Amino acid sequence: MGHPDFRVGGRIFATLRPDAGLGMVRLFPAQQAEFVTQAPKVFSPVPGGWGQRGATYILLKPARAASVKAALLTAWLNTAPAKLIKKFQSGQ
Repeated sequence: MGHPDFRVGGRIFATLRPDAGLGMVRLFPAQQAEFVTQAPKVFSPVPGGWGQRGATYILLKPARAASVKAALLTAWLNTAPAKLIKKFQSGQ
């Protein structure tokens, strides 16, 4: 698609559009609502159906590292295979 994407188990959980100053993470709608509520100047739903299903933009310039890390980890946990999540959570 002409921009970097981040995958786990062959599935995309985040993308980066540095030319547009944006990132995108795959969240569940309830998670999206929490991130948008906590930092509305940083997080916003992607327009259309993708956004309704949880695809969330991250405006990179006003974002803080901690909030981006939390969003990336959430998206990774939403996407990773169960065995990998278990391994990650056990610290192996």
